[in-house]
Amino acid sequence: MNDRNEKIINAIIKKADALCPDSLALIGVYGSVATRDEYEKSDLDLMVLINDENGQILADGFILDDVDIGYDIYCTSWDMLENDAQCDHAHLSKLIDSKIVYCKDKSALKRLDEIRRKAAELLASDRRFEKADKAYSDAKKLLAEVYLTQSVSKARSCAGAAITFIENAVMLYNGQYFRKGTKRTLDELKQLGLPFDMEARILAVIQAKTVEKIRAELTEVFVLTNGYLQVPKKKERPSAQNLRGTYEEMYSNWKNKMAEAAGRNDMYSSFMNLLSLQWMFYEIAECIAVDGFEIMDKFNPKNLEENVDVFNQALNKYLAEYENVGICPRHFESMTEYAEDYNKEISEEI
Repeated sequence: MNDRNEKIINAIIKKADALCPDSLALIGVYGSVATRDEYEKSDLDLMVLINDENGQILADGFILDDVDIGYDIYCTSWDMLENDAQCDHAHLSKLIDSKIVYCKDKSALKRLDEIRRKAAELLASDRRFEKADKAYSDAKKLLAEVYLTQSVSKARSCAGAAITFIENAVMLYNGQYFRKGTKRTLDELKQLGLPFDMEARILAVIQAKTVEKIRAELTEVFVLTNGYLQVPKKKERPSAQNLRGTYEEMYSNWKNKMAEAAGRNDMYSSFMNLLSLQWMFYEIAECIAVDGFEIMDKFNPKNLEENVDVFNQALNKYLAEYENVGICPRHFESMTEYAEDYNKEISEEI
């Protein structure tokens, strides 16, 4: 560490001792100085960890004229580190890699180690997939913004933010985090051994000159990463226990409504009823190893009677899944017959 950096650290310690002696927990160094990746204009990345708000007096920012370097002394609280340990992003170097250069109390080191342990355990667990999925979902929201704007500046800004979220998602999916700065981001992604050229796709977005080209290139990034980030879920085998009642629910909710919509020539209702059935198929297939029954590709806005047939055929196909696990839908000739059957347990008790 050079003399300038040592003077900064010593100045922080001196100020803390004089103005907030109980506030400064420890100081850590991370970033290019810690990784030996600095150059002549590198600033100093410090984790100035404080115990309370009084420690915010240590925060500062300044420019050193003789070397033309800007410095930002930013204070970090324990709560902020705990939030980082939740791994909602992959920029965890400050938390995990900071080299401690000052510690007032060994209990602070113990507490820091515990937070680091939580982060490491999460990255090694299946929970990392949830975090990656959340980051990817945030990226999708920005993709929508790119398609809604006509401004090159806004499209490029939203595309850049989307790429940042995707980078985070890919790192978290692999149980990794960014250890170095922005200039090494593409190198760190390359080290993951992805099945596609992430660097080329990102640079294609960056070089796009029109809104249309930005959209096209960013969409390509999503196409490639969407398949990669899918986590195979363990599905239950179909059984009477996990399927019971689903066929009757489909029948009750939409079967007659499909015919009614066709009779009224109500295209919207026909579409929405068929869509509801489709999503119920998706939701069941997400957890249980049954067919997802793709039906919306068969929707016909010009012939609603065809949509009734599509619905009934899908329902009959699902009935086969039902019967395969030993469930038979209960049918009654009349409501009186059903009511008697429904209340037969009461009669038996009496």
